Amino acid sequence: MLSANATAAPVTQFIITGFDHLSNQKLLGSLILIAYFIALLGSTTNLVIIVTSRQLHTPMYILICNLAVVDIMFTTSASTTMISVLLTEIKSISYYSCFSRMYVYHLGGLTECLALSLMAVDRMVAISLPLRYHSILTVPRILLLIAFTWLIGILAMAAVAVIANNLPYCQPVIRYVFCDYPAMVRAACTDPEPAFVVPVILNLWLLAGQLPFILLTYMKIVYTVVRMPKGQMKTESQNAMFTTCVSHVTAVFCYYAPKLVSNLLTRVGVVLTLTERNALLIVATLVPPLLNPIVYCLKTKEIRIRLKNVLLNLRVSQVQQNS
Repeated sequence: MLSANATAAPVTQFIITGFDHLSNQKLLGSLILIAYFIALLGSTTNLVIIVTSRQLHTPMYILICNLAVVDIMFTTSASTTMISVLLTEIKSISYYSCFSRMYVYHLGGLTECLALSLMAVDRMVAISLPLRYHSILTVPRILLLIAFTWLIGILAMAAVAVIANNLPYCQPVIRYVFCDYPAMVRAACTDPEPAFVVPVILNLWLLAGQLPFILLTYMKIVYTVVRMPKGQMKTESQNAMFTTCVSHVTAVFCYYAPKLVSNLLTRVGVVLTLTERNALLIVATLVPPLLNPIVYCLKTKEIRIRLKNVLLNLRVSQVQQNS
């Protein structure tokens, strides 16, 4: 079923038609552009602050840096296509451009999940084993773990990409809002069900494997703090736990909520319209990269202080130049 169809004319480009029924395309395009700009600015700011501050070259901040890179890659691969279609009205995209953006988009989605898992482990070790934290999670080990998650993502998405590339495409129309795997599969002139076997396995691993694992780390954090003897240390640990859980739970919720909604609705027999699916897809693509840098900037004291110092120095320099 997945072999190329000899009678299918080769497709050299696709037409994105997911926005055709909307009347306020310019408004939606402007909102997506603003959200993309804020997400890009936030992630880049966190990256620059962490990279240029030697005191922030610790496992936790390296993980935040990794998440920022993933967010930039994830949202750029989809947002640029949507902005192009809505604001410049360029609906055509070459096959190889669509294919590469599909690969990068899903690579970003998978590595973001693994990045959140690593960050959950980091906080669990920091709170549950504070005296052994620096010996367990060293910078070289964190870098090795990050490299391993990227390797998993690259290999997993390579398998998905091979399936997509071997499909027979005979109609150059994508009914979704950018190039992702389901959009490309449904543009092929063949039964789409066999092509979804591998993605379903990966999706099941994310929802039934990684999500429970992250939740277990939070349970371990709560359990550790509850068992502490009463005193100032317990109060400080509770404050640290609260700060940790708020930022991480926000990031995890933003990533998993659209996936859970989509899967739960499908399981209970709710059929989403194309517009509803596209709306859910846009939310899943823009919200996590938009909120993650804000959450970690506001909730992380060192990044917040560093950012204030940078802004203060810029203001002083501007005043000196004007005087």
